[in-house]
Amino acid sequence: MEISPKNLKKLNSKKGLLALLSKEPLYIERAIRYVDYQRKLESLQVELIRLQKWAINNNERIIIVFQGRDAAGKGGAIRRLTERINPRHMRIVALPKPSEDEQSQWYFQRYVEQFPKAGEIVFFDRSWYNRAVIEPVNDFCTQDEYNIFMNQVNDFERMILESGIHLVKIYMSISKKEQAKRFADIKSDPLKQWKMTKLDEKAQLLWDDYTEYKKAMFQKTHTELSPWKIIRANRKTEARVNVINHILNRIPYDKNLEV
Repeated sequence: MEISPKNLKKLNSKKGLLALLSKEPLYIERAIRYVDYQRKLESLQVELIRLQKWAINNNERIIIVFQGRDAAGKGGAIRRLTERINPRHMRIVALPKPSEDEQSQWYFQRYVEQFPKAGEIVFFDRSWYNRAVIEPVNDFCTQDEYNIFMNQVNDFERMILESGIHLVKIYMSISKKEQAKRFADIKSDPLKQWKMTKLDEKAQLLWDDYTEYKKAMFQKTHTELSPWKIIRANRKTEARVNVINHILNRIPYDKNLEV
């Protein structure tokens, strides 16, 4: 393979050498792609710092919702979004199973309690949309509870937006084959095995059920006022870049603000 001077310079960098030597066999094209990804990611993370500074200066409130298939890369995308911004002005919310008291409350209540204050960005690693897909597929809610949610959710989000909160909804999508591959990787890696849950174990068997409810969710809740962005996530690096680009495009921050 003939390497151009430009690509040779990339490979001779610290990032390039790390990418080239981190996996066997040596794969030059992969290493070059990784260097390009890292450079693009750093550029986008500067823009995220600018967006956050704009939010702080103007008391803006921002909610970023992440949904998607198990092992679709939601956590990895959130880490790249948050690793360079000021941790004092952002939160990652990944709520556990509701308590007995929470089960007796209005469904949306425990999510509202996590909403951002002025100048804050909140990232929901799964959200109220659990009731649209995960809960009915796994029999965690009744059909009536599901129907009530679907009847209320668009009005709920209209109220969020009318209150001045910026809301961005992202769905990360992977193929069934890619999900199976990632589950196998998780199970074989002692450092990642903790990620595997009982729900993950059933995800492949329930693939078609998830698809059915996912389609119903999009049909009902992909609105002009509060649209979904589907991110194809079979290639993780490409998905992360697309996630950040979408957020930067959806929120009208000051792109000329100094950082």
